[in-house]
Amino acid sequence: MLINARTLDSIYTGVKTIFNKAFITTLSDFERVAMIVPSTTKTETYAWLGQSTRMGKWLGGRVIRNLKAHSYSIQNEDFESTIMIRRNDIEDDNIGVFGPLFAQLGQDAKAHPDELVFDLLGKGFEAACYDGRPFFDTSHPVGLDDGSALPVSNMQEGTDTPWFLLDTTKAVKPLIFQKRREYTLERMDKGNTENVFMRAEYYYGVDCRVNVGFALWQLAYASKKPLTIENYAAARAAMRSFRADNGRPLNVQPSLLVVPVELERQALEIIKAERNAAGASNVYQGTAELLVTCWL
Repeated sequence: MLINARTLDSIYTGVKTIFNKAFITTLSDFERVAMIVPSTTKTETYAWLGQSTRMGKWLGGRVIRNLKAHSYSIQNEDFESTIMIRRNDIEDDNIGVFGPLFAQLGQDAKAHPDELVFDLLGKGFEAACYDGRPFFDTSHPVGLDDGSALPVSNMQEGTDTPWFLLDTTKAVKPLIFQKRREYTLERMDKGNTENVFMRAEYYYGVDCRVNVGFALWQLAYASKKPLTIENYAAARAAMRSFRADNGRPLNVQPSLLVVPVELERQALEIIKAERNAAGASNVYQGTAELLVTCWL
């Protein structure tokens, strides 16, 4: 094959088509637990986290709800993955053998948000959220009318493999996926670039500028106790009891059970089986959807 600008443009168009098709058709799960927030700057500050939007009776003037001033911020980070193709492979018309590699690159790019989001979920026992406490904590401060704070827990302590119960029914999701720049396939294949001139190598790579963070701890509950019906029921009850700083119920709806691969069987027995281990009707069947992920 004769290598010229037209040939290289044609190759780039071909591999980009393969990449885009794989990216579009690959399924991902992160949007089930995280809201996508467009970013326009290096760092985004989420001062609104922790604010109440509950409706109240209008008597006289409006009640301006500015409960607390938070400064939770998420800084965008750069990520990339790059493929190298040698000039000889193009000259010998072997570019077709790289098709699966570009398809895999597209699949990996689509799965990248899953990797970031669920990795952060698993780190929620140590990483802080908007109130300065770990996202999963036994002492989240919830304000009382007298100005004091009541410690509230959104976790079960233990030593077993963690599992998570989330409310994903709200406009605000438990986690944030912040996007500054889309996943895009670029190229470095001009004859005057160092990689081509010195090493006869052509580079094709995907990059993006994104990051993840925590939204509302009230929409998430974690457990390090065994995944049993009893512990699942306790987690649901705790979430349903969460209240805002003004004391009003938050109407939390535990809707998604998130587990690692090793807990899939236990999770299915709790929310899919018609009967429990004793043979009685399983009252928790269908109380939540199930998400099994390898990224935990």
